[in-house]
Amino acid sequence: MENKPENSNRRAFLGLFLIVVGALWIFERLELIPSFWNDILISWQMLLIGIGIFSIIGGNKTTGTVLIVIGGFFLVPEVAHIPYELRRIGWPVLIIGIGVAILVTHSGRRNRNHPPQFDPVNNKALDYFDDFVIFGGREEYISSQNFVGGKTTSIFGGTEYDLRQANLSANGAVIDSMALFGGCGFKVPPDWTVKNEVTAIFGAFTDKRGSSLNQIVTDPSKTLVVKGFVAFGGIEIKYL
Repeated sequence: MENKPENSNRRAFLGLFLIVVGALWIFERLELIPSFWNDILISWQMLLIGIGIFSIIGGNKTTGTVLIVIGGFFLVPEVAHIPYELRRIGWPVLIIGIGVAILVTHSGRRNRNHPPQFDPVNNKALDYFDDFVIFGGREEYISSQNFVGGKTTSIFGGTEYDLRQANLSANGAVIDSMALFGGCGFKVPPDWTVKNEVTAIFGAFTDKRGSSLNQIVTDPSKTLVVKGFVAFGGIEIKYL
């Protein structure tokens, strides 16, 4: 289940990303960056673009591409004059750009080893999920008896999954989470072993099962790995 080289690469890229951000901040404080570029480089738009690049490097191409599209869209007026006629259609263009980014990066991305999310003919339980939420919320109840994991992305929104009636696959499960100005919550059985591989910047990963139960006795054979990236948000594990 573990992929140590991939985790090491993510940490290395995160370290490089933080070094670049810190260096730019120092240059800005020392007034070594021209004011024009200072307003561009030290901006929330560039923060989104930077997080997007980091997300793509970390393997979350859909989220990273969407963040780059959003950051780039709002950065354009800072570097160029946009005629009024074009500014009037700005939001529709942004929505189209996000849609294209999702389609392009999602096409053919699904691993063949992952089962379909839901079979309406056979009423099959959800063994694997792949959700993307922006400016909204989603709640899912999962009762799969062979749960293998999933991927969830929350941008200015939240997702919550109730896994208390689910059973893990023989190899456990892996959930890849991305929370930007949002959160992801997972309700899991008390005996699951939850392994944290989340990278957090101005965010947090918390396991609150201890506050819901008097004691937790976990089973190493039932392991859920939660990995991903959190910025200005949180990922929470709980029982109630």
